[in-house]
Amino acid sequence: MKRIGQVVRVRPDGFDAYVKYHQDVWPGVAKMIHECNIQNYSIYHYNGLLFAYFEYVGDDFDGDMTKMAADPETQRWWDTVKPLQDPVDDRREGEWWHDLEEVFHQE
Repeated sequence: MKRIGQVVRVRPDGFDAYVKYHQDVWPGVAKMIHECNIQNYSIYHYNGLLFAYFEYVGDDFDGDMTKMAADPETQRWWDTVKPLQDPVDDRREGEWWHDLEEVFHQE
């Protein structure tokens, strides 16, 4: 299992809409998340930042992320929520949500 932490900004004028969308995630998007071996997916908010945590339980992370990105309903979802987000300035090339370095974990 691989633990993933990510961060992105949420636009101040988009926060309420972002929360509302996530209170009723589209069933096809939730299904695709599951099919791509993601579990325990949570998104937290603090002071304009969104922090996501999830656990990847598959054996081909890049392949599963490619599968998710190719899904038409997931693409429509991203087209809906992405305008409410703003990536952090120091993200790596190709990132929207910036992957974080894990510095501590205890089972």
